[in-house]
Amino acid sequence: MFLLISAGARVLAASFLTMVMGAVGPVSAQDSQVFLQFATHIVHQVHRDKQAFAQASTCLSWFYKGSKPSPPAIKGIHWQPTASLQPEKDCSRHYPGGMEAARDDFAKTQTRLSVSLTVYEFALVADHNDDHAYNAAELQDLFSSLSLRLDTTDAGPSPLAALTDRFDHWYRIRNLDEVMKGMSILYDRGYRVTAGDRAELDRVMK
Repeated sequence: MFLLISAGARVLAASFLTMVMGAVGPVSAQDSQVFLQFATHIVHQVHRDKQAFAQASTCLSWFYKGSKPSPPAIKGIHWQPTASLQPEKDCSRHYPGGMEAARDDFAKTQTRLSVSLTVYEFALVADHNDDHAYNAAELQDLFSSLSLRLDTTDAGPSPLAALTDRFDHWYRIRNLDEVMKGMSILYDRGYRVTAGDRAELDRVMK
């Protein structure tokens, strides 16, 4: 049995939807792509950080093996060498300072990778319903959690520009205090790391 909705009821429903969306602000066609473009910006950095960390890790192991007997195998995350890296030829060129230089770069690249992955987790959590887009309410909550003003006018920076600039700032200073505070605020509002978020984080780490 089909439920017939009168034209008046449809107009009333449309008016109600418009009123609800207006309460949190409209999302333009451009803004609807904020999540995908922001996520892409972060993932590109994650991949660069993974390659840099793998190089540092591989060369540190190579220098270590050349200086003393191989240590016993340690269980945990195993980073494969980059396909183009040949330790015997490349490590001394990349790290003329030897093991100490590789160890220093290992620590730096590990920190950079941690920053980019943590911000990516934050971006995924802010997509509350896991539909790969920020709706008006999610975008407002995300900006509010970072004490940012969401300016939907043409006068201010676009939401995407504001978010990518903030990510680049976090990445430069290697500080996640603001990210963790924002994550805590989102959690207070019912946001969580979902199974889909974990699967996506695992995917970009492969």
